[in-house]
Amino acid sequence: MIRTKSTRFIPKIAVLLALLITVLGCANPKPAANDKTTPAQKPKEITVSWMRDLGPSNPHAYYPNQLFSQSMIYEPLVSYNEGGELKPYLAESWNISTDGKEYTFKLRKNVKFSDGSSFNAAIVKRNFDAILKNKSTHTWLGIAKVLVKTEIVDEQTIKLTLSEPYYPTLQDLATVRPFRFLGEAGFPEGDDTLKDLKAPIGTGPWMITEYKQDQYTVFTRNPNYWGEQPKVDKVTVKIIPDSETRVLAFEKGELDMIFGEGAISLDAYKQLQGTGKYGTALSDPVGTRNILLNSTNEKLADQRVRLALQHGVNKQSIVDGITGGVEQKADSLLSNNYPYVDLKVNPIEYNTAKAMAYLDEAGWKLAPGQTIREKDGKKLELELVYDKTDPIQKTMGEAVQAAWGEIGIKLNIAGVELTTATKLLREGKFDVRFWFNSGVPYDPHTLINAVKEPSFGVAEAHSRIPMKQELDQKIQTVLASTNEVERKKLYTEILTTLHEQSVIVPISYIKQTVVYNKSLSNVTFPASRWDHPFNGIK
Repeated sequence: MIRTKSTRFIPKIAVLLALLITVLGCANPKPAANDKTTPAQKPKEITVSWMRDLGPSNPHAYYPNQLFSQSMIYEPLVSYNEGGELKPYLAESWNISTDGKEYTFKLRKNVKFSDGSSFNAAIVKRNFDAILKNKSTHTWLGIAKVLVKTEIVDEQTIKLTLSEPYYPTLQDLATVRPFRFLGEAGFPEGDDTLKDLKAPIGTGPWMITEYKQDQYTVFTRNPNYWGEQPKVDKVTVKIIPDSETRVLAFEKGELDMIFGEGAISLDAYKQLQGTGKYGTALSDPVGTRNILLNSTNEKLADQRVRLALQHGVNKQSIVDGITGGVEQKADSLLSNNYPYVDLKVNPIEYNTAKAMAYLDEAGWKLAPGQTIREKDGKKLELELVYDKTDPIQKTMGEAVQAAWGEIGIKLNIAGVELTTATKLLREGKFDVRFWFNSGVPYDPHTLINAVKEPSFGVAEAHSRIPMKQELDQKIQTVLASTNEVERKKLYTEILTTLHEQSVIVPISYIKQTVVYNKSLSNVTFPASRWDHPFNGIK
């Protein structure tokens, strides 16, 4: 027998529902007409890309830590600004002793780390002492070599004592690493921060809230930040190793911005610019793209061979063909927008006849029917190492390979991981490699310090030039000089010698590029080359 549903309970259910709605309506009354409550705003966030993992974000360590992300989290005592002006930052003021050996910094009050702990003289000392545990690792930056003692004067005052005067002390303290500050809870046992850290805790405007190795890092605003908060709530950095894939992701709307040297090819930059659909910007020169010739290689110890290699590179053709005219041909090691750089040197221009004459004079002969020069039964064969994630280096390497082939030199090119390239440089195990100077606020003093200071590859590359000892003494003198006139004179002499010796072959002046969605505004380049661009973006 089939039963039908009864409907006699429906009126009672309807009454109960009506009563329930009435009660809920009383518990949650509608806002009055003059209620000023506004709905929650959607978070303002941007997504960008980077070519490699950002690493553990250790303020005192190098690769795989990435400079721009370190600068988001950690801050300096002194900031470098447009035109080379140095301004107070975490230090409100400073005093330098008359002999140039003591620097006393009055620290900014009421500064907190992202975990809420206090920034004071004790934590500054702890950071400096941790850095000095690994002094030899950091001596490419001159202050690491001469800093001998840190003292707490009072809770908000710290004094640094140097073994000798070192005029670029403030510039070195403005750099991204290693002289920035980790919060107490981030220190590992034993305070050897170069080996490890517990957590990336800084005083900067950003902090890491999510990290997945080789995939992405999420930065959000530091709620304890002492300064003006960024206009954006969140920055997500996606790791995309391939430059073409980065461009495709940007065009599909998966990225809001692509920034950074080597992030995309300059062809891609010009193509995106040409569409008119995106915002684009180009910086002033921020560094020089060079080829470093290692004079510890017997073939390259001869200045005539080095000059031949430089005469054998058509820099203008490389700049026009590979950078589309975005970069500028480099006639000297540094562009003229650095302190103490006002050189009147004769450019070593492209001239294959001169190049071949130098090689003939050096005894490297090209036999009839042969394509590679020989001397004493050995072929003039070299290897160039480049960072395989940088599309510009690869293309330039191929151009140099072809150009040197025309004057009888066989150049093999090899793309390697950045860690490998850096290791080979530090160990001096290379013939030829791409190398660039650090830019402001590091140069020119860091460039010449690298020429003098062993264990970073550049000094080793210069080790066979005949006036190396005299050059080192001039570098020592200029870095300790408190006399502006003497300093300018010595810089001119040092940079002229480096130009003439041609261990460093300048190719082009690097410019930073940025491509961004037009929904963003106030996209600008930082005054210091390696700082991040995110604080002012709207």
